[in-house]
Amino acid sequence: MEQETMLKEILHALKIHSEEIEKKFDVLNSKMNNFESRMDNFESRMDNFESRIDNLESTMNNRFDRLEKKVDGIRVELTETQETTDYLLSKNAQHERKLRELSKQS
Repeated sequence: MEQETMLKEILHALKIHSEEIEKKFDVLNSKMNNFESRMDNFESRMDNFESRIDNLESTMNNRFDRLEKKVDGIRVELTETQETTDYLLSKNAQHERKLRELSKQS
C-alpha cells in the first residue's frame, strides 16, 4: 500500500509539473502570436512605406522630366537670342563703319 501511495504522489507531482509546463508553453505561444502579429503589422507598414516611396519617385521623375524640357526650351530661346544679338551687333558695326567712311568723305 505504501508503494501505491508513493506512486500516486509521484504521478500527482508529475501531473502538477506538466500543468505548469503547459501554462508556460501557453504563455510562450501567446507571446509568439503577439510577436507574429506585430511583425505582420510592421511588414504591412513597410510595404505601405515602400509604395509611398515608389509613388514619390515616380512623381519626382515626372517633375524632373518636365523641368528638363522647360530648361531645354529656355536654352533654345537663349541660343536664338544670342544669334539675333550677334546679327544685330554685326549690322550695327557695318553701319558704324559706313557712317565713319561717309564722315571722312565729307
